[in-house]
Amino acid sequence: MKKNITKKKALEIIDNYFRSAVLVIGDVMVDHFIWGKVSRISPEAPVPVVDVQKDSVMLGGSANVLNTIYAMGGGVYMAGVIGDDDIGRGLLRQLKEREIDTAGIVIEKGRPTTLKTRIVAHGQQVVRFDQESKKPIPKKCCDKILAYVKSLRDKIGAIVISDYSKGVVSRELIEGIRNIARGSKIFLCVDPKQSDFSIYEGIHVITPNHHEAGRAAGLEFVNGDDLMKLGETLLAKYDFQALLVTRGEEGMSLFERGPRIVHTHFPAQAKEVYDVTGAGDTVIGVLALSLAAKANLKEATSLANHAAGIVVGKVGTSTVSREELISVL
Repeated sequence: MKKNITKKKALEIIDNYFRSAVLVIGDVMVDHFIWGKVSRISPEAPVPVVDVQKDSVMLGGSANVLNTIYAMGGGVYMAGVIGDDDIGRGLLRQLKEREIDTAGIVIEKGRPTTLKTRIVAHGQQVVRFDQESKKPIPKKCCDKILAYVKSLRDKIGAIVISDYSKGVVSRELIEGIRNIARGSKIFLCVDPKQSDFSIYEGIHVITPNHHEAGRAAGLEFVNGDDLMKLGETLLAKYDFQALLVTRGEEGMSLFERGPRIVHTHFPAQAKEVYDVTGAGDTVIGVLALSLAAKANLKEATSLANHAAGIVVGKVGTSTVSREELISVL
């Protein structure tokens, strides 16, 4: 931590969160967790029988990025597409309870709101069910999202494009976002899922995990020896200012464009790993909010790395509070 950011500077940036705002655009989801215990195997089939004790429903996907920023005290806006169904209406209620503007949430009739149901027993996921549509959203939905982005141009310091490949993020959407942000001081950040990174060109910083980065670079990414080659390949191939590769227990690697590509390694901060659900959302949420709060890329990555180290020690789609982040500085 001390190498890339001082505690004084970190606290200054975190204090600025209250005066900073981020727009999150992408695949909005709902996470449903069913918690229980397993004490026997079913006589009907060789599967565990889960005795359900409780369940919880919470914001997921790109909405979990929003949760992260909200928990940090930052201003946050949301844009995405949901269905005209009970799951979508529940999601809107959760946003309104947090006093989040819902004008950027487009309702598309005939499309289900994405729902991921996870059964968790003794702290471990047993199985997951997904109810979703991956069809590209129609142009009218894309246009509504872009109109919302334009309305916020003078209110935000960063935009997160949270792509889960569920049909919201397209080349047309990203081109529209770039055009709206051109000439402003808005940082554009992408958490990618599509293997063709050309769709994300012109973005300031992209945050793939090492598997996604390896596929996009056409490299069989195995160990640290390949890291520099990975960064150089992707920054040579695509127009990004920076590449932040999340590497699980190996931490994170930041590659910044300049006269030469600069690589900075951030060791993992997790003491124990229980659940990586939503860890990528935490990383890009804290990164974008920190950039909006006037941090540079190394400072923002350092704070995001510490936040990720906290969240993987929790079970389920979790967030990190300002107080928790400050406690590990």
